[in-house]
Amino acid sequence: MVHSVVLIKHCRVWCCLFLTIISGSVTGQQKLPYHLIAHRGGVVDSLKPENSLAALKAAWQQGFAMVEIDVRLTKDGELILHHDPHFQRYYGDARKVSDMTWEEISMLRNGPHRVLKLEEALQYCAGKLNVMIDNKIPGNDTLVWNKLFSMLKRYDLYDGALTIGTDESTEFFRGKIKLSCTRQQLEHNMQRPDYHPTHYYLFSSELSKQDVRWAKVNGIQAVGVVNAWRFRRVGASPDDITQHIKAMQQTGLDWFQIDSEYLPFFTHR
Repeated sequence: MVHSVVLIKHCRVWCCLFLTIISGSVTGQQKLPYHLIAHRGGVVDSLKPENSLAALKAAWQQGFAMVEIDVRLTKDGELILHHDPHFQRYYGDARKVSDMTWEEISMLRNGPHRVLKLEEALQYCAGKLNVMIDNKIPGNDTLVWNKLFSMLKRYDLYDGALTIGTDESTEFFRGKIKLSCTRQQLEHNMQRPDYHPTHYYLFSSELSKQDVRWAKVNGIQAVGVVNAWRFRRVGASPDDITQHIKAMQQTGLDWFQIDSEYLPFFTHR
């Protein structure tokens, strides 16, 4: 009888440990007090290029809720992850994305890293990370957009997706996937007969408490932006950056799109 009790206790301990391990593998290694979107395709540093598989994996492991990925179209119609119109910065190739086939692009290397097809990225994100699509494709090719939507649905990422659109594609995207807007744009869209708050989200690096309160009252998701390019553009000092981030956090925002270098500011409230 004693041996049975001891065995049961050991089983309980091992079951708890197993559940803890499984839970950690599903949710990532960190629990963060904010919903964070990893700008530039994940956790980017000197070892992990933007929009790389390594950057996506690090975003999940570090507790991000979502990744912002830059989507472009190759000469032969493949959707890929890449920010710049050419490959000079990361791959030393000055040719434009739109002038190269996927076969040519697939040969590019930056150490162990390569360009990802959009579908590869979505396949990795499925069940781990939601996605914010930064549309870098000019024009309004509805066949391309439907292909994009189909991929998102295939990996169960469509309903939670956010989009940074273009002027040309806005009308087609409207009502199908959440579009980024300033408050001014939202107030204008509210006058439309087809307006619904779930069609849009408030997206800005300059949100006040009043803006965030207004968004919550109107049932609109609000996302604050903390990106390095903006700080470099205005010549912000480290103290300026710290104060700006703290001011944004004090607005009551729960969602932030950030460059991963600012993650230490968001590990506690």
